[in-house]
Amino acid sequence: MFPEEFIKRIAAQEYIDSCALLKALEESSPVSIRINPAKWNRQPADAEPVEWCRNGFYLPYRPSFTLDPLFHSGCYYPQEASGMFLEQVFLQAAGSLKNIRVLDLCGAPGGKSTLLSDIIGPDSLLVANEVIRSRASILAETVTKWGSGNTVVTQSDPSVLGKLPGFFDVILVDAPCSGEGMFRTGIAVSEWSEDNTALCADRQKRILMDIWPALKENGILIYSTCTFNPGENEENIKWLTSHNEAECIRLDCKSFQGITEIDFQGIYGYGFYPDKVRGEGFFISAIRKKGKQEELFIKSSRQSEFIPAKSDLKVAAMWTDFKGERILKWGDETIAVPCPVDEYFYLFRNLRIVKAGTRISVTKQSDNIPSHDLALSLRLKKDSFPAIEISLDEAISYLRRDNIKTGTIPIGWNIVTFKGINLGFIKNIGSRINNYFPVEWRIRLDASAIMEANPIKWSE
Repeated sequence: MFPEEFIKRIAAQEYIDSCALLKALEESSPVSIRINPAKWNRQPADAEPVEWCRNGFYLPYRPSFTLDPLFHSGCYYPQEASGMFLEQVFLQAAGSLKNIRVLDLCGAPGGKSTLLSDIIGPDSLLVANEVIRSRASILAETVTKWGSGNTVVTQSDPSVLGKLPGFFDVILVDAPCSGEGMFRTGIAVSEWSEDNTALCADRQKRILMDIWPALKENGILIYSTCTFNPGENEENIKWLTSHNEAECIRLDCKSFQGITEIDFQGIYGYGFYPDKVRGEGFFISAIRKKGKQEELFIKSSRQSEFIPAKSDLKVAAMWTDFKGERILKWGDETIAVPCPVDEYFYLFRNLRIVKAGTRISVTKQSDNIPSHDLALSLRLKKDSFPAIEISLDEAISYLRRDNIKTGTIPIGWNIVTFKGINLGFIKNIGSRINNYFPVEWRIRLDASAIMEANPIKWSE
């Protein structure tokens, strides 16, 4: 089942019980989710907590996430449990920092980005980046559903981001790797080779060196992979610290069962082996930058063409609680950016932005059309629009972008809700009701799949 070269290497590898690990990799993957506490305050029934993540839970079965309206509304995200340890690393290494700028360099599909978004809170900025265009779109969708509004999604190469000197207080590099920790899936096994592990290690070194200048002096770099290969893990961290003024941060993991502390020539990393923890294979380490860093100067760049009209500000104030000085008019769109405007234009000049904060509305022939972002945003004012509660069957129909045939609906804009949670907008124009769920997000499963859906059961 597994490559012979891989088996030989882990048999001689420190910290690994190769027989136990190989046996564990033949078992089914655990199923886990992380709840968005700002939207949803219930826990899954019969679930067990992920001990190193406050909002993480193991599920006793694998539900159909695609057919769950609560998933589409951002109430939770299916995230692998080992990766949730990022919460502990961040809190121990950088938890005292406030009002900060954070970069998730390799952000798609968005699990770690939304976790960071929760940790840093509404007064800090997260730049969630993904270099591959199709994956950047998935990242933007995940961030939109989460609704926190403190995130800019970008699609830029690490070398480009590295030209923002000292901009970030914390950088997460969840590096592309050989994927040994995901060997429970056939795809990861089929793509593995010794040559590929070497290529990955070299690419990771380039990524780390490219992004290093963007980290502030005394800033924190968090490095992670989903592989067991020392050449992609602790040896890369040792290489980074030998080429830069930096120190590795030792974490306190005594209260968590099964996590393996790796000590490699004074470099501390934390290994997650599926025979010892309930999760996939994972490695993570934290480094503090000690060398001097060029100070960043952001010049004022308020551009008149992006200043919203009074009518746009009035609509934004009526529907949201965003600060007026962070509202911009971008073509026909009114948006709320998650940082001071000068900072945003600095990012705009240097990076390829996919999604900036929260889209509030689009103006068409003097009519303000509310954005889907707004329906899912935590900054939407309560009672801004009539709420139409719908059943599970009606919610699935809405997510398929079918015609709406529910009861009496007020004329104009309305929000459809499921279990009290916003799903998106509809508009009653008198003769019909228009469905404004995004076309590109619609569910495409057929009726037979819908009948077999196995939703998450929630505790009361």
